[in-house]
Amino acid sequence: MHLLVPLALLAVYVVWGSTYLAIRVALDSWPPFLLGAVRFLAAGSALYAFLRLRGMPAPTRLQWRNAAVSGTLLLGIGNGLVCYAEQTVASGLAAIAVASMPLFAAAFGTLYRDWPSRLEWLGLVIGFGGVILLNLGSGMSGSPLGAIALVVAAISWAFGSVWSRRRDMPPSSMNTAAQMICGGAALSLFSILQGERMHALPGLQATLALLYLIVFGSLVAFTAYLFLLKNVRPLLATSYAYVNPPVAVLLGAIILGEVVHASDVAAMAVILTGVAMITFGKKRE
Repeated sequence: MHLLVPLALLAVYVVWGSTYLAIRVALDSWPPFLLGAVRFLAAGSALYAFLRLRGMPAPTRLQWRNAAVSGTLLLGIGNGLVCYAEQTVASGLAAIAVASMPLFAAAFGTLYRDWPSRLEWLGLVIGFGGVILLNLGSGMSGSPLGAIALVVAAISWAFGSVWSRRRDMPPSSMNTAAQMICGGAALSLFSILQGERMHALPGLQATLALLYLIVFGSLVAFTAYLFLLKNVRPLLATSYAYVNPPVAVLLGAIILGEVVHASDVAAMAVILTGVAMITFGKKRE
């Protein structure tokens, strides 16, 4: 157990942080929505088959419906728009923008009368100030559509997370499988509506990046995260939110040569400060 915890933390820190880089590499050959569809349908189907073979019951009709809504919001729109944005936005900047998700989640909590404390309100103001700073920075200014897509992605992921907490969802790993299958189906529909086509066989690097997203990004990291939720404090399990953006920025700069401006780094610091204040505000409450 003492060894599994740091290994699980390493998985969610490094693997989830590196998925932004893997998406950027895979986009060299794959259209954005088709990339997400293949990733989540493959990972979700494999996990679903494994769980059913181990005797776990299938989700009920209501649970499938709820998984379809949540999977579409989180993976279909959330991850799909991240893939779309990374066509024109650096992978590190995409990770910074997505780090604002807890800010929107705290705001959506008010719809269910989950009112923020004073510290959380302050965190919201600071965090959203960081989002504005990020979108005004030189890194985002060249791609307004990409910037809008990333904000909508964070909003969709946040609302899906808040909405699903109050619904009858499948248990643990089956929930992950069902949402990946439904999210992959939604991405397939988006891909068809966009008229996406594969004009050539994907290159080796893009294929390896897709396999990495399926095996490590969608299966290993999700499993590690579920393990952490069961065995460590929630504050530690969700600490990946602070580590993923710096990891993504660093990998993007080293491997892809992405330029990181001082204003982008400042925006990341401001956003993560706001997220930390919301996290600690909930813990104190």
